[in-house]
Amino acid sequence: MNRELLMSDATHFRVDYEINPYMCTGVQPDPAAAVAEHAAIAAAHLAAGRKVEYLPSAPQCPDMVFTANAAVVRGGRAVLGDPPAQRQAELPYFRQWLTEQGYDVVAAPYPFSGQGDALAFGDLLLAGYGYRTDRRMHPVLAAELGYQVVPVRTVSPRWYDLDLAVAVVGGPTNTLAWCPAALDPASQGRLRDLGVDLIDVDVDEAARFALNLVSDGTTVTMTRGNPGLASALRERGLQVVELDTTELAKGGGGIRCTALTLDNPPATTG
Repeated sequence: MNRELLMSDATHFRVDYEINPYMCTGVQPDPAAAVAEHAAIAAAHLAAGRKVEYLPSAPQCPDMVFTANAAVVRGGRAVLGDPPAQRQAELPYFRQWLTEQGYDVVAAPYPFSGQGDALAFGDLLLAGYGYRTDRRMHPVLAAELGYQVVPVRTVSPRWYDLDLAVAVVGGPTNTLAWCPAALDPASQGRLRDLGVDLIDVDVDEAARFALNLVSDGTTVTMTRGNPGLASALRERGLQVVELDTTELAKGGGGIRCTALTLDNPPATTG
């Protein structure tokens, strides 16, 4: 899990439009600082022993740095995202890359935020909906990728993608981290019913992109400035690497947003 990742770059990252509550065209990222932040994230993945594939960003695609929205991948199959109109220009680049790598690429028939709203957890897929993803995508994902889908609805545009409200940590205690206040009551119940180790994260830390992390079950790479979650992870025996994402946050993204997982294992067989 999360040992093989696809990343782009922050060379063309800027705020040309406002499609989530964190974006403001009047508050632009510092270009050099954004590139440095992204480079530090990639370096941290490599230092943790992860493999990083790269797809150069296109000048007309300022959010291409957030590769997680491109698709969700399992085994040799990928279901493409279907993002807001402002990001549609990214899709041909991701489709071409995935096809050239040998993936069987499937188009999404409904709005779909890719991995941002599709968090693999073993044979389960925690599938977000309500803001960027149409719930009609859930049976599509189940059929195309062989997951048992767990629907999870967020309650505010602040959590426009599920990966801002829930994080798959894995590790020795089979852990999820989540912000209960970001989910509706039915979704809270579904996650509690999984019977796994749940780390509660408060709204303040979640709003600082605490849950937008990458974990391989041994090392967790996360946004700096969220001591509650960082401490809880260390208490579970995990290595925690904390990085600055100040500039990336101006586009509404963090560490998880910048990496598309390529090594979600195929469905288990009985």
